[in-house]
Amino acid sequence: MKAYNQGFIYFICMVSAMGGLLFGYDWVVIGGAKPFYELYFAISESPVMQGVAMSTALVGCLMGAMVAGAWADKYGRKPMLIVAAVLFTVSALATGWFNDFVLFNVARFVGGIGIGVASALSPMYIAEISPAEVRGKLVSLNQMTIVLGILAAQIVNWQLAEPIPEGFTPTDILSSWNGQMGWRWMFWAEALPAASFLLLAFFIPESPRWLATRKVRVKSEELKVGNEKWAAARATLARIGGAEYAERELQAIAEADAAAQEQAGLATLFSRPFRRVLLLGIVIAVFQQWCGTNVIFNYAQEIFSAAGYSVGDVLFNIVITGIANVVFTFVALYTVDRWGRRSLMLLGAGGLGVIYLILGTCYYLEVTGFGMVILVVAAIACYAMSLGPVTWVLLSEIFPNRVRGVAMAVCTFALWTGCTTLTFSFPSLNATLGSSGTFWIYAAICISGFLFFRQRCPETRGKSLEQLEQELTK
Repeated sequence: MKAYNQGFIYFICMVSAMGGLLFGYDWVVIGGAKPFYELYFAISESPVMQGVAMSTALVGCLMGAMVAGAWADKYGRKPMLIVAAVLFTVSALATGWFNDFVLFNVARFVGGIGIGVASALSPMYIAEISPAEVRGKLVSLNQMTIVLGILAAQIVNWQLAEPIPEGFTPTDILSSWNGQMGWRWMFWAEALPAASFLLLAFFIPESPRWLATRKVRVKSEELKVGNEKWAAARATLARIGGAEYAERELQAIAEADAAAQEQAGLATLFSRPFRRVLLLGIVIAVFQQWCGTNVIFNYAQEIFSAAGYSVGDVLFNIVITGIANVVFTFVALYTVDRWGRRSLMLLGAGGLGVIYLILGTCYYLEVTGFGMVILVVAAIACYAMSLGPVTWVLLSEIFPNRVRGVAMAVCTFALWTGCTTLTFSFPSLNATLGSSGTFWIYAAICISGFLFFRQRCPETRGKSLEQLEQELTK
């Protein structure tokens, strides 16, 4: 990146990626609070209510994903990032404040809307502002901040929770600081980074590709507005890579946009040139969730308890998985632009399929102890260096400029639909089939994903967004 303004690029990408940080924290913090708020709200014996509490934010994600694309195309990427920051801040404060289970879920729903918006907008914004040769690494920064947010939530949960003495009953836990206040502080801790994101989001520029593709009509006032946006796009691109780079990028954007000046909405997205790539995006998005790794974060208590660990040990083991998640996401930063997206997707799907087969067999044979932790960490590591970051890279790359916002919204909606069904179904699957049968199902899904990606997943490494548009929408 020697030819580019690295400081400026990393600043705007990292600010945008703070949406990923809060996404990761908000998404996982509930897992550490789970043993305590379930007792507080008296739902510890109700798998259905447990599923509701874990899934409410995910329903909010669906809502956020539905509106994010259309509003980002209409109002811009930057305003929607600011909206996400406001929602994260409000949810963090309200979730820990409420004593009523319904209001608790309302607050979680609000945070979920923020997750849905940020998960669609942060990688898309970074992709639109990044030079092609380092786009994979920069979009992967969003996944890095997601896993850092996950690790932060795990560490906060571990450190805030007071030690639980051996022999403590559920009644003892409920009356303890953990059961009354500890779980609240786990949510409140998110307010500080959320407020920081809200402040810093005002200092980043609007996406130059969004500015450059705004339709310029013949009316004088609209022409003036269009020219102002074109000039703003040129200024941002020039600050990234200089005047020559700015003109080259603007010319490519204009050429790609020249053939389609109509309003790009769902009708355009579902038309013949785009249906094939839309199907690919939806499968990639849903598979990232149905591969099963995310239940390890949300239901770590059940998974590690089934492997023979106490509640106190579970919180420590969760931190170990978080550290592995961060370390191997760093690996992805250095491989995504070297090995390529397709190779990493195949590695992730195939690797998880094998690990889940082994993990399910160990549960079936009632194996317990540290070996089970190793298998869980291996699954997290495989996911973190492949499916975790590469999914967001591919989704931000494969769609044309004029439909990227609505396409990301559709795919993000599909992703959170997959996540919601996965999260809600796990307690029932685990109760009915046991841990062994559940992980064997995930293994079958991963093997099916491997076969699909070997047939349909393209390589996007090193290609401009406009070049990919020509190749994928022939």
